[in-house]
Amino acid sequence: MSEKYEPKFKMDESLYRMRHSLAHILAEAVLQVRPKAQLGFGPPVRTGFYYDMLLEEPLTETDLPDIEKRMRKIIQGKETFKREDLPKDLAVQKLAGMGQKLKVEYAEELLKTNPTLSFYSSGPFVDMCEGPHVEDTSKIPVMSFRLDSIAGSYWRGDSTRPMLTRIYGLAFPSENELKEFIKNRELALKRDHRKLGQELELFAIDELVGKGLPLWLPHGTVIREELEKFAKELEFKDGYVRVATPHIANGDLYKKSGHLPLYKDSMFPPMRSVEKDPDSPPEEFYLKPMNCPHHHMIYLNRPRSYRELPLRLAEYGTVYRYEKSGQLAGLLRVRGLAMNDAHIYCTLEQVKEEIKKVVAMHKLYYEKFRMDKIWVRLSLHDQDKGKFVENEELWLKTEEVLRDVLKELKVDYEEAVGEAAFYGPKIDYQTENVLGREETASTVQLDFTSPERFNMEFAAADGTKQRPFIIHRAPLGTHERFISFLIERWGGAFPTWLSPTQVRIVPVAEDFLPYAEKLSAELRDMLVRAEVDLSNDSFSKKVRNAITKKIPNIWIVGANEVKDQTITWRRYAAEKQEQVPLEKAKSILNTMVHQRIMDNFGDIALPLQVSTINKL
Repeated sequence: MSEKYEPKFKMDESLYRMRHSLAHILAEAVLQVRPKAQLGFGPPVRTGFYYDMLLEEPLTETDLPDIEKRMRKIIQGKETFKREDLPKDLAVQKLAGMGQKLKVEYAEELLKTNPTLSFYSSGPFVDMCEGPHVEDTSKIPVMSFRLDSIAGSYWRGDSTRPMLTRIYGLAFPSENELKEFIKNRELALKRDHRKLGQELELFAIDELVGKGLPLWLPHGTVIREELEKFAKELEFKDGYVRVATPHIANGDLYKKSGHLPLYKDSMFPPMRSVEKDPDSPPEEFYLKPMNCPHHHMIYLNRPRSYRELPLRLAEYGTVYRYEKSGQLAGLLRVRGLAMNDAHIYCTLEQVKEEIKKVVAMHKLYYEKFRMDKIWVRLSLHDQDKGKFVENEELWLKTEEVLRDVLKELKVDYEEAVGEAAFYGPKIDYQTENVLGREETASTVQLDFTSPERFNMEFAAADGTKQRPFIIHRAPLGTHERFISFLIERWGGAFPTWLSPTQVRIVPVAEDFLPYAEKLSAELRDMLVRAEVDLSNDSFSKKVRNAITKKIPNIWIVGANEVKDQTITWRRYAAEKQEQVPLEKAKSILNTMVHQRIMDNFGDIALPLQVSTINKL
């Protein structure tokens, strides 16, 4: 049984049953070699399954072939999955008799809200589990799975609890589909943003600066700034106003916001003031983990009227979160991050319409950037009072608002209990990286807590004082994570408007260097990022170098081009090159850059004709 949210939305029911059953078979096989293993959770996931176990002796990846062999033998034994529902006393007694202390702990928690618990048995193996499973193990193709890796996982996700061993397995409907996935994953690893980020000189992470604190190199900074410019223009059109806030704040602000009592584990430790005033204790300052408390103070800067609402405050604010070292992963998991952040302060009557506008903005971004592997999760609260603020009535009310919006917009979604923010429910846009791991790309959060905590008010039309609602939104998420998605999605080949170098001009010989430099100067006057290859490499190597660096446009100039005032245009990933009159080439390029045409991404390059580009 899995405690945490595991997405089921896009998984076929029969595949879900198969993967869930394989998790049980994995645990049964491990118990054959580690009979004292304590069972944790064993859910199906998007590419297969895993099981967490507390082991008396460790297992390594060298043990996986033997466990895999044992699993195949179990499958061939045609073991039947049988369900049994037990009331509280019998359920706990059964688990205690099995010596499964972790399961006893979880069962006692579940029984606070459930009158019975379900168990599944298959052969000698028994597990507390909600199901479903296949009818019997013979329904699982014996070569359709493979054990993949071993990792660590804290019990209940709590770093103060025991570290469990997590064994991951891959599983697909057939052996051929498994092999195809493994083959594609090997290809995908070549698109890993950490690998391409180094090769294309986009970012660096140096332990002398600090783990999880990326340094943006000149090429990567171009991409950051172009994305920011695009977002600012869209937000300006949608009525946002920009603000700027400091990187640190007094700890009292985060006590008031609820971050210190409810989010402290993800914050850096405090900095204390150095003033030596014997009559007052030193002040404590924190690196800001979120922009919202600062924006709330801007709202409170003066009295507000209903006539000002909705008030949309936007900021590309840098925030700092203490991710554990083992969780850091390139740009996906960092400690210093720049957020495409905004907070919308509105009346209850305005909430739905504002959220619909934000959802539309998400849709625009994801369609623009060809991010087709996106699904929506409605993240709800649970009864954990240490994780969520207490106000059941408002939790249910705001959750229903988000649910209604998604239904009215006909957005498919899946619900996830326990995944809300501590101050309110949220809509999460989920995607996966090149390795198939699920990631949150961006969120829309409805906050009913902060207005009360900060005593926010506005003067209503009838003269009464009312509390606003707050919508937190970040359609591009963080620069770091979003750029990692784009690098992997496109294999580092960016469209012209986003590319660090938009045009590389390659003279076929030194005689044509003056013409190349003249073109470069003209393009830079057009605010196009152009450069001339001044190296001593051969002409063919210069072209290869430009392709290796995934530069979208290579302009080749030689005797004919100088004579005819043309360029020979070679596009990254295009099958042919063509000679184009210079003025026409500049016009096409200007359209690509300033209309932000998606002319090139990954291994796709669009035609050069202006008529074609203008339709995009």
